[in-house]
Amino acid sequence: MPISECCNLGVVCCGPGASLPEVAALMRRHHVGDVVVVEQKDEARMPIGVVTDRDIVIETLALGLDANVFTAGDIMSTPVVAIQENADLIETLRRMRSHKIRRMPVLKADGSLFGIVTSDDIINMLSMELSLMTGVIVEQPNIEAKTHR
Repeated sequence: MPISECCNLGVVCCGPGASLPEVAALMRRHHVGDVVVVEQKDEARMPIGVVTDRDIVIETLALGLDANVFTAGDIMSTPVVAIQENADLIETLRRMRSHKIRRMPVLKADGSLFGIVTSDDIINMLSMELSLMTGVIVEQPNIEAKTHR
């Protein structure tokens, strides 16, 4: 299954000049822990970095710095660790594990933003699949009992 089937298409984004309070407000409004920093290229959003809630805390507040004077571009993680929309689940998990990240932008073939996949998305999808398989396992003896009377 391509990762595009379980990623979120509604990616919360900002430009590199967005202030950290603006970024934090986006996170709060959309109930997310990250914002993808993008630059517009024609009609496409090209990811250039990612800012997480942890980045804001570790890079400013924990150091006693005024978060109001920093922008997303100042603290974003770059280069962007991303995955192509046609990558499979295993490839995606390996990339997330090797880079020790829980959220990863999903890109179209031209490098523009398609969506974002999180560890929560993957866990939810896997738990649904396992639940369906559990149903099959539980029902199998009943089906056999009815057909082998």
